[in-house]
Amino acid sequence: MRTLCICLFTLLMVISSCKNGQKSEAAAPQNTSDDILKQVAMASGYDHWNEVKELRFTFNVDRDTSHFERSWIWKPGEKEVTYMSEEDTVTYNQQEMDSTLRKIDASFINDKFWFLVPYQLMWDQKSFTYDVEPGTPSPIQGTPMKKLTIVYGDDGGYTPGDAYDLYLDDNNMIREWTFRRGNKPAPGSNASWEGYKSFDGLQLATMHQMGGGAKLYFTGIAVNP
Repeated sequence: MRTLCICLFTLLMVISSCKNGQKSEAAAPQNTSDDILKQVAMASGYDHWNEVKELRFTFNVDRDTSHFERSWIWKPGEKEVTYMSEEDTVTYNQQEMDSTLRKIDASFINDKFWFLVPYQLMWDQKSFTYDVEPGTPSPIQGTPMKKLTIVYGDDGGYTPGDAYDLYLDDNNMIREWTFRRGNKPAPGSNASWEGYKSFDGLQLATMHQMGGGAKLYFTGIAVNP
């Protein structure tokens, strides 16, 4: 079972990127007159985020016959994170971490980024540049959508320099994305954004279908104001 979990963890680190949420003054966003970042965040209920005292969720990945999961409790105001798996439970403060806790925190940042990327657009907006292209065919459905591309700077974060192409519907909700490691021009990993549900005003995607029948999804979601 442990070997399976290690293999799945390796898969997750390949298909996803970990951002630490720290803002870098070295990279200011382009198109500063365009408030698309705020529009995407607000479409997903960002105006309710300041009411959140605690967020609980379980990050799941199914691939072939294998299943991987890990659970989190996050108190953003206190910067306190609790990690829960079959093997262990660890609570730590993000302002007080050693090398072991940084490895756990990298997993948390990865999972949180998948879950809350519309809000990360606001939290990280000084850490990336961005561009918008209207009427771009989405990689999965081939539907013309607004494409918002964000490219993280080379400094800061657990995996700097990565790019994301976010495909937005007419309401500025993310419907698909492409992850490109190191901002490579070649197509990267595609995933759907679906199963949107409301949690005390937060509009969050709970399901991501990926290639090869794999899926990444969230369960055990609870928002405590």
